[in-house]
Amino acid sequence: MRPNQDENYWLGLVIGNSRLHWGLFLGKTLNRSWDTEYLPESVIPTIFPPHVPLLLASVVPSQTALWETYPQVRIITLDQVPLLGMYPTLGIDRALALWGAGKTWGFPMLVIDGGTALTFTGADANQVLVGGAILPGLGLQLTSLGQNTGQLPLLESQLITSLPPRFALNTPEAIHSGVLYTLSAGIKSFIDGWWSLFPESHIAITGGDRTLLVNCLQLQFPELAARLRVEPNLIFRGMSGLRS
Repeated sequence: MRPNQDENYWLGLVIGNSRLHWGLFLGKTLNRSWDTEYLPESVIPTIFPPHVPLLLASVVPSQTALWETYPQVRIITLDQVPLLGMYPTLGIDRALALWGAGKTWGFPMLVIDGGTALTFTGADANQVLVGGAILPGLGLQLTSLGQNTGQLPLLESQLITSLPPRFALNTPEAIHSGVLYTLSAGIKSFIDGWWSLFPESHIAITGGDRTLLVNCLQLQFPELAARLRVEPNLIFRGMSGLRS
């Protein structure tokens, strides 16, 4: 889609650790979203009409630099996100997702992002950052085993379609079992810990592995999974609220 100049279209771009995440907006309404691989610098000036505003949030400084010369670009920084108590190195993607989730469903809010890294980020009823945690995501854990051991295969998370047997009888399923059951137990532990602090809090889950992670939680902890808000575009919800 190539937006017309007389329409109130704008682009949101989130530069993640492994991909570019795009959102096309009409006013404050997200028209569509999609993902691409990183783009070569030579292509960037040609992919969209130069009159279309671009809001950019990035966790990859080298990629950010490629987009700084794009016409009408605005780079979102932490000081523009209306959360309190943020520390300087908090990822802008985590802050935007938390802000978007909180403004959609209310605070307190905990956001779980199942991306390249699996992150937990929470704020209280006063929109003050409580804190969070970061660990390797599903794909990173599989890659680490495949690349740093002598005999274990390199597996891809996209090939996992269901929760494997807990006690597997072949190597690929044993890897899937170890990673998925441990991730599920860890997610449950963080959720239980959050609800002990904020019993009525909403919890949202986003990120590329969100569907698989939610399916695993539904099979093991159905009552917990039923309370999760599943939303692929939390960061864009946060972006939309910041654009004036």
